[in-house]
Amino acid sequence: MRQGGAAPSGKWRGQAVGGVAAPHPLVLPDPVTRFANTAARLESLAAGHPMEDWLRFMARLARAQEVAAALPLPPAVASSLVEQAVDARRPPIAADDHRRDPAWQGALVVILDELIDRLFPDAPLPDAARRIAVGLRQASRAEVDALADAFLTGRVPAERAGEALYVAAALQVYFTRLAASLPVEALRLLPQRGLCPCCGSTPVAGLVTASGRTPGTRYLTCSLCATAWNHVRAVCITCGESRALSLKAIEGGDDVAKAETCDSCRTYSKTLYQAKDTKVDPVADDLATLALDVLVTEAGWARHAANPLLMMQ
Repeated sequence: MRQGGAAPSGKWRGQAVGGVAAPHPLVLPDPVTRFANTAARLESLAAGHPMEDWLRFMARLARAQEVAAALPLPPAVASSLVEQAVDARRPPIAADDHRRDPAWQGALVVILDELIDRLFPDAPLPDAARRIAVGLRQASRAEVDALADAFLTGRVPAERAGEALYVAAALQVYFTRLAASLPVEALRLLPQRGLCPCCGSTPVAGLVTASGRTPGTRYLTCSLCATAWNHVRAVCITCGESRALSLKAIEGGDDVAKAETCDSCRTYSKTLYQAKDTKVDPVADDLATLALDVLVTEAGWARHAANPLLMMQ
């Protein structure tokens, strides 16, 4: 399922059961289109949006990620290591203990260079964003690596949140390209169905398909590596309960995005509906529907996991 596409396609794994098409368990990301689709969707949603300036900045960040995604590929994970991880029911590129190749910092350099010097030369970055980007470009490799470790383990100090946004963007590029190189036929969903089967990260949002082999199927999209995996609808992705779920939307809205709230664990996750807009993109539409997050949070539910690109919001 390519982000923003009209129907699922790509490196699917699965087969029909009993003559009936079964939902494919997972699909690996396409780095060529992942960031381009997010940028295009953000650019489209920004026009007239109450947060137009911020969405346009995030679109520029996605365009910089698109450029970085064209760098030479990082070394693929050895098939033996993938098999060992899958057999142990662990993600093969687990974000919290994967030994990163130095290539990930190359993606960061490209993103910073594109934002500071190349993309949209007639519309420079806001002063604060530019100052943070310039400072990060001058940081040592060891300092940047430490910030990446802090981000991946959820320990970013509040005063480093601005820098961590760019680091998160580079890590998304790195892990997306790494996930795309995995042998899809060897992968399995995790016992913790709310976590990404490739890197173990939480999803940014769920997307209910409108067409294709199994329309109406929900796929969660990883916030780090963009892998999509099937998750049963009407089951809480945080605690697995189904008895206390409800869907909430903004009154008078277009119903593209709804919050699935769970009264058992008092969390919510966001679900997007392709039938309402075939160009919906999990990352872009999550960022553009922060008003829904505010309303649901004020009503007493906590988001299941943060979007890593919301650090500077």
